[in-house]
Amino acid sequence: IHLATENEQYLSELPDQAGCFKETRTVEFIFLLSEKWHLDQSTRYQAVELLERFMIKQVEQICKSSRDNVKSREQGQGSSRSSLKDKIYDTFVLRLVSCIQLASKLSLHYNIVNSDTALKFLQSLKYSYTKEELLESELEVLESLRFHINVSTPLAYVELLLEVLGHNGFLLPAKPLHQMCLQLLDFSYLTRDSIYDTLLKVAIENSTPSKLQVAKFLTVKEDFMLLAVGIISTGVFILNPRHWKQVVEHLNCITGITSQSILEFSYAVLKHIIGSSTP
Repeated sequence: IHLATENEQYLSELPDQAGCFKETRTVEFIFLLSEKWHLDQSTRYQAVELLERFMIKQVEQICKSSRDNVKSREQGQGSSRSSLKDKIYDTFVLRLVSCIQLASKLSLHYNIVNSDTALKFLQSLKYSYTKEELLESELEVLESLRFHINVSTPLAYVELLLEVLGHNGFLLPAKPLHQMCLQLLDFSYLTRDSIYDTLLKVAIENSTPSKLQVAKFLTVKEDFMLLAVGIISTGVFILNPRHWKQVVEHLNCITGITSQSILEFSYAVLKHIIGSSTP
């Protein structure tokens, strides 16, 4: 109930730029760096969400700066906006590393990415940051997010729903299913735009959605509960298809998400796994 409420609140306050910084190359960068530093699965998702929220705040700052300079001379306004954009571009990798560091500090496995490790990596990319600049970057992320960094990730939704299924008597292969869900969640993050593009076209039964339909679909793309039930449904379909329909119906009872929506999400994921348009 707590996760469902949190999810609904997040969707009700969704900024227009939500999802803009979950681009495949960025997510892949975070995943690979998390593997390099031997971080657990939850840390990588947390880092993606932290970077997303922080970068949106940066975009909002650019927009605010532009509005504040409306009455000033055009040249001055352009200069201010340009300098903010340049700062974002120039410090993007630093901020990404800071988000991974912060996410690692929230991990229950206590495998923290310290300043020396982060600096060594940044120096390997020819960046010449100091330890002080690295600490200032972490602080800037924290202050920008008002220290609200312990955000729930889709993995938390997946694991809790798996627990509920097990508690309610579904004798599914727990470890294989959990591992399959982790792989599917990684896949959904790395092919996010393609999966949701397919899902939108299936939902509206039209291959050319309008701009308004795309805009309204934003809440679907950011719905962690839908993502979680879709991932579990797909995992069960792959590992134990005989129980798939029953699990989908039970997920519908638990979350209120319709069986049709769960089915459509699983179809979109499987379509991109298989690489075929065959229904």
